[in-house]
Amino acid sequence: MFEHFEATTVGTGEADIFVRYGGDGPPVLLLHGHPRTSATWHRVAPLLAERGFTVVCPDLRGYGRSRGPAPTADHTAHSKRAVAGDLVRVMEALGHARFHLAGHDRGAAVALRLTLDRPEAVRRAVFLDGLPLTEHLARADATFATQWWHWFFFAQPDIPERVINADPDRWYRGDPSTMGRENHDEWRAATRNPDVVRAMLEDYRAGLTVDARHEEADRAAGRRVRCPALILWSLRDDLEELYGDPVAIWRDWADDVRGHGIDSGHHIAEEAPEALVADLAAFFTADA
Repeated sequence: MFEHFEATTVGTGEADIFVRYGGDGPPVLLLHGHPRTSATWHRVAPLLAERGFTVVCPDLRGYGRSRGPAPTADHTAHSKRAVAGDLVRVMEALGHARFHLAGHDRGAAVALRLTLDRPEAVRRAVFLDGLPLTEHLARADATFATQWWHWFFFAQPDIPERVINADPDRWYRGDPSTMGRENHDEWRAATRNPDVVRAMLEDYRAGLTVDARHEEADRAAGRRVRCPALILWSLRDDLEELYGDPVAIWRDWADDVRGHGIDSGHHIAEEAPEALVADLAAFFTADA
């Protein structure tokens, strides 16, 4: 995996962030979702580097090999604002004051927070298989609660840790033939670590509390995504089924937005890397 890429750990003051990076050209920051690590991009990152980008793939705070502070009662230690702050400092440490950005799943929520909190840092943003968290919650009907029940289970204190850590291999299931063996092995090692499991749960607990409040404050203050935004989603997942056209929802949050579905299951970077790279490269070079 990640041939010709380098790996390092960047201290951000609160956290130690494991990051892979490689290539030469305009910088692109790729943010994974739950319960993946930066290795989920192992098929995408080299292709983007071949197309003339510098590609940066971190493990989000608490995921994979990144470590952050202990969880706090108000979940702010794992808020999207805290995670976004890590990533700006990682990019600065690597010499990138401005960059393109793409986030998948929970990484899309971090990408939104980073774009709103640090608009001067983001040239173009891509949101994959995600909506603003408050848009999910506003539509949390019986269908959502049935299909996305894990959001509310993960928010419970202590119980999810006991259930998951009792047998993480049965809880988190992945196919090495689809994921790639090395990606699968890295992911499985992470999900067997109780500290990682706790941090991933804190991500969801923050999402229903402090992160939702931050988004509500953004809407009240009229803060929007000012850079060009691309919305992509997997046609064989349920985002469009649950909500209709995701682009229409994102228009309430972004000034310049477009998007479409990709023929893939939820983990687009692993299942449809060539199609995803084609979309990312075209979007990131549109203003070159």
